[in-house]
Amino acid sequence: MALTRNRLLLVKGESTYGTSAAPDGSDALLVSNLEVSPLELNRLDRELIRPYLGSSAMVVGQRHVAVNFDVEIAGSGTAGTAPRWGAIFKACGFAEAVVASTSVAYTPVSSAFSSVTLDFNADGTKHLVTGARGTASFSLTAGEIPKISFSMLGIYNAASANAAASPTFTNQAAPVVVNSTNTTPVSIHSYAACLESFSLDLGNETPFRQLAGCSQQVMITDRKVTGEISIEAPALGDKNYFSIASAQTAATISWTHGQTAGNIVAFSASNCSFDSPKYDDSDGIQMLTLGFDAIPSSAGNNEFTLTLT
Repeated sequence: MALTRNRLLLVKGESTYGTSAAPDGSDALLVSNLEVSPLELNRLDRELIRPYLGSSAMVVGQRHVAVNFDVEIAGSGTAGTAPRWGAIFKACGFAEAVVASTSVAYTPVSSAFSSVTLDFNADGTKHLVTGARGTASFSLTAGEIPKISFSMLGIYNAASANAAASPTFTNQAAPVVVNSTNTTPVSIHSYAACLESFSLDLGNETPFRQLAGCSQQVMITDRKVTGEISIEAPALGDKNYFSIASAQTAATISWTHGQTAGNIVAFSASNCSFDSPKYDDSDGIQMLTLGFDAIPSSAGNNEFTLTLT
């Protein structure tokens, strides 16, 4: 009898796409809300014509694996050391720049995409997923642990009976809750806002391709970064987000979460335009909800930067 709680996910960047990076216990990733579809089939109906009723036998077109999970938004615990989740974030279309003992920065790319090998063990049943790429979304809500939600696709490999590796959970510092002490400063178009929630979706398109004469792969073919923020509605004399939205004026959205070296995560998107502003209520306080698009400049690949210090 297999126990649901006895699960382990290992993640390691690949040097050659689709070739297992052979993750071991040192590549263990702390996750929550883990959902694995270990074999997703594209079955094709033969639609045979026969002189009797009944279904036709199916044939399998494509096989792939889907893996979804959340990680806490936190640093590695050491400034200038990449967090354990860095490899999988790179596989969502990002480059990683490390300055030893100082910082790790992630910026979008439009080519030469990284990939990862995922090793998922379900209480003794090993599922190896190669060539995994995907998309991600951010969620920060006051009073809660901030998280990144990953949705990954990868190449199917036959399951095997293997005991889980002995994990070493490193380079994932304990998270801190989103609040006025831990999450500051917050700037929305040069206004020091009181933030209740922030969400961001990378919007990656990740088709699984298996053309004749070519090797199978998960590709990243597009990216449209969108988000939504909820702040206490400012007086018009302090900041008029209605006129900003109407004129489609683009400017910077930024926040810093964490105040201890090694566990500071800073987000900055310098070219954000708003969708239709909406009023909401929170504890009797009037809130303003602003959907936004993070748009690259003419230089490209700069919708936002995530910097860990």
